Amino acid sequence: MANTVSAKKMTRKIAKRTAINRSRRSRMRTFVRKVEEAIATGDQGQALTALRAAEPEIMRAAQNGIVHKNNASRKVSRLAARVKAIAA
Repeated sequence: MANTVSAKKMTRKIAKRTAINRSRRSRMRTFVRKVEEAIATGDQGQALTALRAAEPEIMRAAQNGIVHKNNASRKVSRLAARVKAIAA
């Protein structure tokens, strides 16, 4: 348990930041899930729309430090490739 005033304040800050990060990570995952569900249905138009909505969410998560920039780029790239493969 935190003993000093500054340590108690840090635990409050950490708890607040953790809640914010959890919310942002969940939001990103929801958008990714929507793309994957659209891919599973085989509807390229719907999948493309979902991907266009998901890409800025994923990159925003990278900007906020939720995921690494390269990780976000890899996610977008792989989703885009899967959406493109539906047409083939």
